[in-house]
Amino acid sequence: MTPKLGVCYYPEHWPEAQWPEDARRMVEAGLSIVRIGEFAWSRLEPVPGDLRWDWLDRAMQVLGDAGLGVVLGTPTATPPRWMIDRHPDMLAVDDQGRPRKFGSRRHYCFSHLGYREEAVRITRLMAERYGNHPALVGWQTDNEYGCHDTTISYSDAARIGFQGWLAEKYGQIDTLNTAWGNVFWSMEYRTYDEVDLPTLTVTEPNPAHIMDFRRYTSDQVVAFNRAQADVLRAHSTAPLIHNYMGRILDFDHFAVGKDLDIASWDSYPLGFLEDRSDMGEDWKRRFARQGDPDFQAFHHDLYRAVGRGRWWVMEQQPGPVNWAPHNPAPLPGMVRLWTWEAIAHGAEAVCYFRWRQAPFAQEQMHAGLLRPDSTAAPGLAEARAVADELEQMPEAVAASVAIVFDYAAQWAWEAELQGAECDYFRLVFDLYRGLRQAGLSVDIVGPDVADLSPWKMVLIPGLMMWPDGLRDVVAAYEGVCLIGPRTGAKTADFSIPPSLPPEVPGMDLRVTHVETLRPDCPVPLVRNGALHLWREVTEGTAPVVEHCADGTAALIGEGGRYYLAGWPDAEALGRIIRQLAGRAGVETLDLPDELRIRDHGNRRFVFNYGAHRVDLKDLFPGASGILEPADIAVFKDDG
Repeated sequence: MTPKLGVCYYPEHWPEAQWPEDARRMVEAGLSIVRIGEFAWSRLEPVPGDLRWDWLDRAMQVLGDAGLGVVLGTPTATPPRWMIDRHPDMLAVDDQGRPRKFGSRRHYCFSHLGYREEAVRITRLMAERYGNHPALVGWQTDNEYGCHDTTISYSDAARIGFQGWLAEKYGQIDTLNTAWGNVFWSMEYRTYDEVDLPTLTVTEPNPAHIMDFRRYTSDQVVAFNRAQADVLRAHSTAPLIHNYMGRILDFDHFAVGKDLDIASWDSYPLGFLEDRSDMGEDWKRRFARQGDPDFQAFHHDLYRAVGRGRWWVMEQQPGPVNWAPHNPAPLPGMVRLWTWEAIAHGAEAVCYFRWRQAPFAQEQMHAGLLRPDSTAAPGLAEARAVADELEQMPEAVAASVAIVFDYAAQWAWEAELQGAECDYFRLVFDLYRGLRQAGLSVDIVGPDVADLSPWKMVLIPGLMMWPDGLRDVVAAYEGVCLIGPRTGAKTADFSIPPSLPPEVPGMDLRVTHVETLRPDCPVPLVRNGALHLWREVTEGTAPVVEHCADGTAALIGEGGRYYLAGWPDAEALGRIIRQLAGRAGVETLDLPDELRIRDHGNRRFVFNYGAHRVDLKDLFPGASGILEPADIAVFKDDG
């Protein structure tokens, strides 16, 4: 299947006479998909019960007549002002007890059942009207769940919902008291009505309390999305999609994805480098106009897993954005590179945000494919270039290496931070970057994976609580498995296991204590490199593969099972990855920071994230040619 290109469009922002010309130019640019409607509730229903479909009918007709397929968004991320009058308590509340007010977007609490019913109502009306429209190619539910820190709410609706959720989970209140260890600090409850939300306590709340609240909160996102998905499926056969975001971790995307057909995400490489990177200022300066060489790829692989193989980029940055601390323009060629990188990771579609730069409201400084005066912006030519280059792509094949990723592990690390710089996503991403620097293509899999045999090497970092069944899957796995650090550190009730962590199948190993390290106090390894940030001290009979300079174990195991007793720096991690990959029979490379590859079918894509040209013969046996900055090369194996 040839991947498609698309764009996000807001017909309600522009004179209706302009719509046909816009549609014509989109097709001329090689675009075939257009997303509309996700923020249009106030124009669809300006007052309660007064539905104004006429303009959307005409927009669908104009776009469809031009040959464009329409992804129609449910408008529930932006409820109109009258909705607040109808449901004054629907607003989310922050951790200081302040309501998140009307005046931008995402102003609702997932726990508010009255607003959920309103969301279902408008979704049903849209589905009844457009579910069989000939131009419709997909539905987008809501928009960017969790963006702007809007997943977690400390509202009364959340408190009441959480109390009911706990009662259903635990039954008798004494069961909860025992599970949470509430005998500590006299925290025992007599009824569920006494259980408050874990915020504004004198010092830190009980981590088991936090963890259950995070589970509850994630369940509310799943329920909100499922309510829309059920209505859409009752009236339409078009695929259901949601557009997730980068490094949004406070709900389980895998659980949401089970009710959808396609996962998508919104890719803003320059904004995310500034806004969501753990790397230092030198790194950010070095890649300021290109984006982090691994951040987009990680999310491509993650959302391929969430979508069970089907995924899109719903919003691709085409120029400067407006929301990061600094907003440079991309290096010429990067929009094309980002697009091709998504396609190399298996994207079915890449859609650019947006068609025309808005001349009003909050996103005036966010570039589009067109300037506000309708003149082409630089990103348009790069999108057109990709459209000209697209050809029939082979089906993507599974990579030889996988990482297990679990959203609940992120919540657990946050509930018991222990070290200021210690973060589950950061740990997983460090290992992912190490794999990519070794020239490896990576699959990301969820914690409910039932079979690891498709991969020669699997990494399981930082899963504080073993998910149900995963240890049995690991026990049956015959490849090379690297586990830890902090894997198996807690039970599901957030207690230390009686037999001590990590409870790795077939390995006599116990973590006796841990320490978190200042960034300037790493623990050196005998074979160069160091453990930093997180370190574990172990005992047991499992053989030690790598030692710290003080004689303690750093890497433990043999055959196909290994445990990493700390957080390795880049030098140590690169060596460990190459060592274990060799044992797994996986070939590695040694790529510079700027260069990345992705194997896709019988093609190897090479991406230059650097600002300087690269001589390919210095990196790949038998290769020749110069790879310019922000350019790609493709090697094809016809054998």
